[in-house]
Amino acid sequence: MGNLRFDVVQEAFKKKAVATETPAGKPSDYFGSLVFGRSNMRKYLDGQTYERLVHCIDDGIPLDSAIADKVAEGMKVWALENGATHVTHWFQPLTEGTAEKHDSFLTPDGKGNVIEQFDGKSLVQQEPDASSFPNGGIRATFEARGYTAWDPTSPVFIQDDTLCIPSVFVSYTGEALDYKTPLKKALKAVNDAAVPVCRLFDAKVKRVYSYLGWEQEYFLVDEDLFAARPDLMLTGRTLMGHSSSKNQQLSDHYFGAIPSRVTAFMKDVETAGYKLGIPLKTRHNEVAPNQFEMAPVYEEANLANDHNQMIMNAMTRIARKHGFVVLFHEKPFEGINGSGKHNNWSLGTDTGVGLLNPGKDAKSNLRFVTFFVNILAAVQKHNGLLKASVASANNAHRLGAQEAPPAIVSAFLGQTMTDVLRKLLEVPSGTPIVITGKKGRRVAVEIPEIFVDNTDRNRTSPFAFTGNRFEFRAVGSSANCAGALTVLSAAVAQQLIAFKADVDKALATGKTLEVAVMDTLKPLIASVLDTLCFEGNGYSDAWKKEAKKRGLDVENSVPKMFCQFTAPASVDMFTQLGIYNEKELQARNDVKWDTYSTKVLIEARMAVRMAINHVMPAGMEYQRRLLEDLNLMRQNFPQDYETLAVTQITLIRECAALLSEIKEQADKLSDAQKAAESKEDSYAKAIAAEKAAEILHTLRQSIDKLEEITDNALWPLPKYREILFIN
Repeated sequence: MGNLRFDVVQEAFKKKAVATETPAGKPSDYFGSLVFGRSNMRKYLDGQTYERLVHCIDDGIPLDSAIADKVAEGMKVWALENGATHVTHWFQPLTEGTAEKHDSFLTPDGKGNVIEQFDGKSLVQQEPDASSFPNGGIRATFEARGYTAWDPTSPVFIQDDTLCIPSVFVSYTGEALDYKTPLKKALKAVNDAAVPVCRLFDAKVKRVYSYLGWEQEYFLVDEDLFAARPDLMLTGRTLMGHSSSKNQQLSDHYFGAIPSRVTAFMKDVETAGYKLGIPLKTRHNEVAPNQFEMAPVYEEANLANDHNQMIMNAMTRIARKHGFVVLFHEKPFEGINGSGKHNNWSLGTDTGVGLLNPGKDAKSNLRFVTFFVNILAAVQKHNGLLKASVASANNAHRLGAQEAPPAIVSAFLGQTMTDVLRKLLEVPSGTPIVITGKKGRRVAVEIPEIFVDNTDRNRTSPFAFTGNRFEFRAVGSSANCAGALTVLSAAVAQQLIAFKADVDKALATGKTLEVAVMDTLKPLIASVLDTLCFEGNGYSDAWKKEAKKRGLDVENSVPKMFCQFTAPASVDMFTQLGIYNEKELQARNDVKWDTYSTKVLIEARMAVRMAINHVMPAGMEYQRRLLEDLNLMRQNFPQDYETLAVTQITLIRECAALLSEIKEQADKLSDAQKAAESKEDSYAKAIAAEKAAEILHTLRQSIDKLEEITDNALWPLPKYREILFIN
């Protein structure tokens, strides 16, 4: 039994780095080569078609069918030249992954032959089966029709032999069944709300863009060891396993030399990303053993989110070529850091202004403070909803686990910005906000000129200001960024609309712009400083008590967190902005509850079976060998064997006690799993599944204790020290 594990481990250690597939030349030579971007549009489309398509992308003007046919023909020619044989609408259903249905370009010509054909209708729309995807009851099994529709703002790309068309996914009756549809609506809401505010300071602004820079954390494990761990294969995390004597205590893996096998993998991922037009910039070892991170240059939020999904798919495929499996689960290993996907978010205008960058004069600094404070006010008002947007069965193991943001949404500003806001409350409205060092002026409110480097970091803060952006640190590694971005964007849009209305009222009374803006901002500043902003240790029990006093949401039950989506304030916000209707919100909740319970109950079934089929037999075999040894001691030393065999007796009793605990907890977990599965209501099932998760944790503790005392050669599962230190 033990030899199988040892053989697998030995083979894993023998693996060498696989040669990378990096093409000759600089990355800039092949960047975007598999994307139908503007350079390829110019090459494969006539001038009029190109201009109409760009007009559609930049200004949201629909394409007529004739133009769509010409675009499709150009795409087809380009795709065939690059080896594509099939086409798919690539979309993001509520599974946290992506989906695609491939259709060949081949069409019978009626003469016994075939031709490659692709028209505008096929480009713009497809009809996959809608009922089989999570939909919260919007589409029944007998109501299978659903539609994907091309999103022209995200470039078409080639993956392997398939032309992929980024698309939204909606039901036959028009409800959103994906992440992209509400995200695009939310991004439009931010633009519509932010432009009027920007025009208070600059009448030339016509558009406001949302930007995202994601930081993707992940683990790599050897594929042979992965295959020897049923829990990793079926749940994405280890449901049992005691910690290695050495893990991340020395912080020696963090930013350390990247192992050669991993470097080869990273190079191939970067090459694939560059060809897909993804501007990957950073790679490094993370804190936990076998944990790594990659990050691109920031992009427009919708495109950045698509790129994140694309690169996660590429990483999964490429890892296998290098003998790895990539783990995106938020907490695949107990006792060491989990994986997040920090969302660095900001706003900018079509005039080139970063709205979270301080300016060079009083007016531009007032604009900066306006957006800075309104974003904080939005986060304060909807802090519970923002937490719900990142909550999941996976992320529940990471949030608040002393290595990730706590399950309370607060904001960290740094001492500099905290002082600036406090000073703004003290000075008269209309006092100029000027940059430190400007000669000939009396500085009333100072914003340091070197601003980006003058903001500290707080790793315990879920929502931290880091110089020219906010970092939403609580998003999970496996999550689709669109979930969190949709909520954040909606909250900010709602707040900006309310702010603009209040400023307009103040202006109507004859106040100057500067006074009207600051009079409107001051109550918001006072509120966020007293309620949302927190500079200390977010893990402390004192903060949990303080946060509750402040009125922040401190709920730690994931199923209950999801209730925020259908709370009256959330429904009002989403429906007024046109992002979700009430039916869609209820459906999303049902999907979230169902996904939560399904994942937890899969883990429960897996843990019970591993306890009975893997763990207990190993423990019993070790106990049997101890008993044989004890009998030999009794036969050879009948007078004093009890004294000589005290160790064996102690271990036998420990094994027996732990085996009894494991069997008892496994039975309880099985009963809890069955009880949860019997619930028909999705919320009730999720609450029942949460109780099963607690029992699973107790079962794990007993199993891990048994692993520590059982003969190493008998343990059937690869151990943490073997999985995490393979490179």
